[in-house]
Amino acid sequence: MRALISVLLVVFATSVTAGSKDEINAEVREALKNFQKQTGAGHELSRKASGVLVFPNVIKAGIGIGGEFGEGALLVKGKTAAYYNIAAASIGLQLGAQARSQIVLFMNDKSLADFRKSEGWKAGVDGSVALATLGAGGAIDTETAKQPIIGFIFSNKGLMYNLTFEGSKITRIEK
Repeated sequence: MRALISVLLVVFATSVTAGSKDEINAEVREALKNFQKQTGAGHELSRKASGVLVFPNVIKAGIGIGGEFGEGALLVKGKTAAYYNIAAASIGLQLGAQARSQIVLFMNDKSLADFRKSEGWKAGVDGSVALATLGAGGAIDTETAKQPIIGFIFSNKGLMYNLTFEGSKITRIEK
C-alpha cells in the first residue's frame, strides 16, 4: 500500500510542479498579496516573523487514495532564501480535488533555524503548526498568535477551516 501511495505522489508531484525559480517567485508574491488582503492580523504577524514559507498552489486530489503537492519558497527578511515542496498522502473516503495556498510563519529564530537544518520537516513531528482561525473582526486567536509556528490555509475565496498541516512533509528542493 505504501508503494502505491509513493507512486501516486510521484506521478501527482511531477504533474503539478511549478517549474522555474521565476515562476515560483511570481506565484509566491501573488499569494502573499492575496493573504495580505484577506487578513490584516495575518499580515501583521508575517511582518514580525523570522521566516515566511509560502506554498502558493497546493493541489489536493483523491479517489479513495489521495495526495497533495505544491512548491514554494522560504522568505527571510523579504528575500527568497530557499525553495521547498510540500507533500502528503491520505487513505479514506475522498473524491475530488482542490487548490489552496498555505503559509507557515516561523515566529522566532529558533523555530526557523530548526526548520532550515532539517532534511525533511514533517508537520506535527518536527514542529507543531498552530493553524490560525479568524475571530470577530478578522482577529487571530491570541493563544495562536503566541505560538512559534503559525499556519494559514486559504483560497481565493478566503481562509479555509477544518484543514490541517499535520502529516505534511516539507522538503528543500534545488531550483
